[in-house]
Amino acid sequence: MTQRRSDHGYEKDGEDDDVLEWEDHVMATVAGEVRRRRKELRWSAQDLADKCEEIGYPIPRNVIANMESGRRAVLPLVEIMVLAKALRMSPISLIYPVGYVDEVRQLPYEYPRSTWDALQWFVGNSTTEDSTDYMLDHFLAHDLELRAAKAAVESEDYERWKVRTVANRVQREAAERALARYVDQAARAKAELRRHRDAIREGGGIPPFLPSQLSDVDPPESDPDTPEERL
Repeated sequence: MTQRRSDHGYEKDGEDDDVLEWEDHVMATVAGEVRRRRKELRWSAQDLADKCEEIGYPIPRNVIANMESGRRAVLPLVEIMVLAKALRMSPISLIYPVGYVDEVRQLPYEYPRSTWDALQWFVGNSTTEDSTDYMLDHFLAHDLELRAAKAAVESEDYERWKVRTVANRVQREAAERALARYVDQAARAKAELRRHRDAIREGGGIPPFLPSQLSDVDPPESDPDTPEERL
């Protein structure tokens, strides 16, 4: 039975029972996207090898060629990371080439599914899985609330400036109404942000860094030199 290498995986000649094992399917998908992107950049395998060496993790030209042709038995995660950096893309796009591959096999013994759906599962955005990732869920929610809070605070600052500077009474009153709305939005966003930060700490994690305009979200740290602490 023969197999022909294509840009994204293998094309089989023969019976259905000659379908490659799941791990080979994953490797073929990654290798195919590396090949597609390399050609898109008009690079040779040596050009890609040189880029990897510049990053600090050499992947020889013959290794890249063997990977692309399906002659290589393994593909370490660290190499996927380096290849993605060299090819100016994200590692997840090598594993799940959205837009270039319609379906992938997410796990062994599973039917192929949409590449986009599989990518969402991989990055923790899936809403159909039984398992939940406590810390990841809170970090994703934290990121959304952080953006909302920053936007509200920036709008609040702008409207506050308008209240102080506009000479027209009607415009000032409109700015005051807008300011009140943004103050409320900022307060609610900060409260949600605080809730997720508390949950991250309760789970044993460390919340992300806060920008200076949101420094009031966290309670002030206790001063070890206060009389209460010294007692």
